[in-house]
Amino acid sequence: QVQLVESGGGLVQAGGSLRLSCEASGGILSINDFAWYRYPPGKQRELVARITPGGRIDYVESVKGRFTISMNNAKNKVNLQMNSLKLEDTAVYYCNAKVIRWQVPHEAIEYWGQGTQVTVFS
Repeated sequence: QVQLVESGGGLVQAGGSLRLSCEASGGILSINDFAWYRYPPGKQRELVARITPGGRIDYVESVKGRFTISMNNAKNKVNLQMNSLKLEDTAVYYCNAKVIRWQVPHEAIEYWGQGTQVTVFS
């Protein structure tokens, strides 16, 4: 019954900001890593940012200095603060997590959210 629920997408003018959130729930023992992916129109899926409970953070080069990924203290929610948005940031953004469940604590399973639309206009 693990679920990832995203929120925070919308329309924003170039140069503006949006904050995406993703909350995980349902029999979770721990999360090995939390990430945001995106599908720009007509392009391949792209890893935008990733964070681990140990604090390792990675960003795709195009968002460095503009986006910030963070995790809450309970380690069940991840945020993506997006500043100085550009037209090329327009995409459907998906939350992704590798989850260890109480029922099977020896393995991690990958889960995806349903996606949230981010549209940047000039």
